[in-house]
Amino acid sequence: MATLPTLYTERLILQPLTLDDAEGVQQQFAHWEVVRYLNALVPWPYPADGARRYLEDMALPAMAAGREWHWSIRLRQAPAQLIGNASLMDEEDNNRGFWLGPQWQGQGLMSEASAAVTEYWFKVLGRPLLRVPKAAPNVGSRRISEKTGMRLIRTEEGQFVAGVFPKDIWEITREEWMEQSL
Repeated sequence: MATLPTLYTERLILQPLTLDDAEGVQQQFAHWEVVRYLNALVPWPYPADGARRYLEDMALPAMAAGREWHWSIRLRQAPAQLIGNASLMDEEDNNRGFWLGPQWQGQGLMSEASAAVTEYWFKVLGRPLLRVPKAAPNVGSRRISEKTGMRLIRTEEGQFVAGVFPKDIWEITREEWMEQSL
């Protein structure tokens, strides 16, 4: 597996996730505003060792195997503090995911992070298609998909931390992404 690079945007640094990030993930992730629209596999209430277990048992092994790519999100002006996470996954209909701590939501930061990892997906990994599932009521996440030229391809039932909701599957092809990136 090649070393995962650090990615930079105008306001953010996306560093490859490590076990040292467990405390920062735990602090920012264990909030209802963050987890409610995530897959029901996320335990709630979030356990005190949830971040460490997730990193040790799931994220880091998947990164080592070259199936997933995870970055911590940090502000350029405060690089020591983890504020969120952006991920790419080599799974059918689930290629990108992200979350941001509550106090950083609504500032356009996730749009920046999402753009950086999407570029990595298409340019570095050379993937032909990006598909992203999301809970239909997750308006903020839907807006990111809409702003970036993704289209809704289907809706099915989904199990989320907050319950059963329609799950929308959004997609964009590499060609469509490259056209809008010009």
